[in-house]
Amino acid sequence: MREQRIQANGIHLYTESFGEPDHPAILLIMGAQSSLVWWEKEFCQRLADSGRFVIRYDNRDAGRSITYEPGHPAYTFEDMADDAIHVLDHYGIQKAHMVGMSMGGMLTQMIALRHPDRVAAITLMMTSNFASHLPEMEAKVINFFTENAEVDLSDKQAFISFTVSKWKMLAGSKYSFDEERIYRLAEEEWELSDNAASLNNHGLIAGGEAYLGRTSEIHVPTLVVHGTNDPIIPYEHGVHLADVIPGASLITLEGVGHEIPTQVWDTLVEVIIRK
Repeated sequence: MREQRIQANGIHLYTESFGEPDHPAILLIMGAQSSLVWWEKEFCQRLADSGRFVIRYDNRDAGRSITYEPGHPAYTFEDMADDAIHVLDHYGIQKAHMVGMSMGGMLTQMIALRHPDRVAAITLMMTSNFASHLPEMEAKVINFFTENAEVDLSDKQAFISFTVSKWKMLAGSKYSFDEERIYRLAEEEWELSDNAASLNNHGLIAGGEAYLGRTSEIHVPTLVVHGTNDPIIPYEHGVHLADVIPGASLITLEGVGHEIPTQVWDTLVEVIIRK
């Protein structure tokens, strides 16, 4: 693994890469309130060992990338989509397979529309274009975030406890919740964050609507991956994406929630490297 902090468009973004730079590139884009640590190192290395050059990076307000005052994100979803292109530019990559999880999948859709010439393929994991007819998140998700709205994410133990509880609430029914693993990742995220409290800014970002209404115009090879037990972005959202994006294929993860459990890594690596 190699670390690089890049400067682009007046900001800095923290990145890590795996594998050989001359191999086909995969850019991993994580979701809201999450740093790059949730693209786990072993998962990234498995992709790299399959003959890919893999880059994971911290979005704005996550990890070691630029952070803003909590409550005041001075950027839009369009800016975040363009950040991915700045990462490719820094590494000298013309095209990459973009793999986005949750909010990262929303950004990936925008990238495919804003910068189609930079996209070799896209994988959309547990995400949506949020069409108005699709089901809302489960009540337990709303209740969890309402009850934890005042958690002090600048306190280490509060941050770790909140993060573990969040992932437990988002987990599906098929696999036992690995609390030890999630605790370790939450602790790693805390240690590798410049301003953990700024993660909440992801819930305040504006923009993107003009692109999410145009997903049927995406014309790059597309894979949609969705768990049937996803409580925050229900499975119907993934089915809809696969229906409206021309030629898209759908991989259904039975009993999986809004998560990337280790038990599905082999499946994910296999389907991602096919694109």
